Amino acid sequence: MSISPTVRFLDRSTPPHIFTLIVLTGIGALSLNIFLPSLPAMTTFFDTDYRLMQLSVALYLAVNAVLQVVIGPVSDRLGRRPVLLGSVAIFILATIGCLLATTVEVFLAFRMLQAVIVAGLVLGRAVVRDMYPVDQAASQIGYVTMGMAVVPMIGPAIGGALDETLGWQANFWLLAVLGLAVCILIWRDLGETAAPGHGSFRDQFAQYPELLTSRRFWGYCMAAAFAGGAFFAYLGGAPYVGSEVFGLSAAEVGFYFGAPAVGYFFGNFISGRFSVRVGINGMILWGTVLTAGGLCTLLLLFLLGFKTALVFFGFMTFVGLGNGMVLPNATSGMLSVRPHLAGTASGLGGAIMIGGGAALSALAGALLTGGNGAYPLIFIMLTTSILAVISILYTIRRERQVNPG
Repeated sequence: MSISPTVRFLDRSTPPHIFTLIVLTGIGALSLNIFLPSLPAMTTFFDTDYRLMQLSVALYLAVNAVLQVVIGPVSDRLGRRPVLLGSVAIFILATIGCLLATTVEVFLAFRMLQAVIVAGLVLGRAVVRDMYPVDQAASQIGYVTMGMAVVPMIGPAIGGALDETLGWQANFWLLAVLGLAVCILIWRDLGETAAPGHGSFRDQFAQYPELLTSRRFWGYCMAAAFAGGAFFAYLGGAPYVGSEVFGLSAAEVGFYFGAPAVGYFFGNFISGRFSVRVGINGMILWGTVLTAGGLCTLLLLFLLGFKTALVFFGFMTFVGLGNGMVLPNATSGMLSVRPHLAGTASGLGGAIMIGGGAALSALAGALLTGGNGAYPLIFIMLTTSILAVISILYTIRRERQVNPG
């Protein structure tokens, strides 16, 4: 398509407005975290164990990762628009199912079904790649995913306020209403951007080896997975570090916890502003170096005795800043390796990143015991960040081999 496609808001004969794409990525993030403050109340309501109730997050992420593998090829075959409309419709029904559930088992079943909203993230990125060439796509993806930086900062606060005033069900009523609004927005604004698919679904899935045998695809995937892995490790370990190591209250942990989201917001802004000028490989390299450098400095300060919550969480902004620069550009890189498989690449790459990140999150939670303080978490995050630097350096070298000069 042209470098600057014609876009008219609420006109489905043209590609979607960037606002629509931001909303698509944001609702998935909101679905993940808005109800977290309500978990204790929901545990009481369903008369169950808190650890069982926490599966509403783990199972959601697991299904999320699996669906990312499937949604991409299906959208390459059927188109972005029908898959998004169907996914949001299922999400609305699943949300209503969560509200009507009378047992925790039924709730968890509908909660897993809610994960279908990941189509918004997967296909939001694929739509951008359909519309723009690689460097400009990275810039636009940076703007689109800024919504994913804002939502984690405000989602739990909104959920906590709704829980205290109207009960835990209010969170899911809000998700249902927003889901309906998003469905209407897609219907009115999102014109089809994918080229017509050919062949059977079997043929579509058979194209996975074309991606999996590409070294550049794996290079971008690993850069994204290791960079994102540092953040997922933070999610798994930071609550423990805040409460047990630094003795912070729940409110104080909540205040400090959003530090990476602030960095992520600015990192996405930098991606949106400079990716076309610098190029995706340069942006990824700078992002990984900033993350690794920030964590190296944090480790040095801890070894020198500056072991405070302000130092620890303050340097976590480098993790968010680096991720904001790496992820949009690495995603654009994944999608550019085989442009005709953009949806497939978006889903497969996202599944690899989330799967690896979930494992690192669990590892961080498991290692943070005893009297080692925050060191295990810092070491895990630093290691993955260095691996991200190595991954993009390998990718740059491979690209020079494939396209010399």
